Amino acid sequence: MIYTVTVNPALDYVMQLEKVNAGEVNRTNNYSFLAGGKGINVSQILNQLDIDNTAWGFVGGFTGKELIRQLNQKRIVSDFVTISDVTRVNVKIHAQKETEINAAGPQITDQEITAFKSRLSDLKKGDIVVMSGSLAPSLPTNFYQELLPTIKEAGAEFVVDTTGQALLDTLEYKPLVIKPNHHELADLFDTTFDSSDVMLEYAQKLLKMGAQNVMISMAGDGGYLLTQDHVYHAKAAVGTAVNSVGAGDSMIAGFVGTYFKTHNPEESFRMGMACGAATAFTKDIAVKSQIEAVLPQIKVEQIS
Repeated sequence: MIYTVTVNPALDYVMQLEKVNAGEVNRTNNYSFLAGGKGINVSQILNQLDIDNTAWGFVGGFTGKELIRQLNQKRIVSDFVTISDVTRVNVKIHAQKETEINAAGPQITDQEITAFKSRLSDLKKGDIVVMSGSLAPSLPTNFYQELLPTIKEAGAEFVVDTTGQALLDTLEYKPLVIKPNHHELADLFDTTFDSSDVMLEYAQKLLKMGAQNVMISMAGDGGYLLTQDHVYHAKAAVGTAVNSVGAGDSMIAGFVGTYFKTHNPEESFRMGMACGAATAFTKDIAVKSQIEAVLPQIKVEQIS
């Protein structure tokens, strides 16, 4: 089983109107509520790839009930801990410019945290846990890291989609894959890259520090995958990018889901690139037909 973790999900309130006039009453007849969260995005892609998964996290209040209703509607299996506080609402305004107002998140009690950690007792060898997204402000900043010893003791694999020191702190536990983009990779080592060869040298350091696989996303310039044995490159798919939200989550989902089935990092990389591109080319998280349309474009070349 693959488990996705979204500890601070949101009910996204999306409003579309031609123009927002500040300081005035603005009206829209086009609005929707959407279940939001990076781990939820991963689950959506896994469902499109027909890969069993369960979404974990915290939900509460009437907004939490609506979020779960939407997950059920999308046939996403979930086992969230119900909390006493209310799941946050993020406001997305699509007008002459896109504006987002994101809430910080609910208060989560020690008892609710304990209830979540008890979910880890379900883990067994071969499972994969994907943790992504922001933490609610009441959670400790090392919350994800606190889960890693239990995950590894169960014989499961994990992915933490994060950056900076929080990413470096996971490496001793040997994450299945990490996915910095080229800018984030440079920031990790407080440097800049004047060539792809130099960039790959730094990516190799992450392998030596514990990562099993390193994916580097480079937007329109494609991406790289470094394994313990080889380095692969894939050119970016051709298309019009209309959405950056969820593309990275889709890339992670494509890699993890394919690896779960095949244990082939090259094929996993190819599917990850396809899923990321498919979501970038649509206004929402990609569906199966969109992924299948992009996949033939993705050609993976072993460069070392």
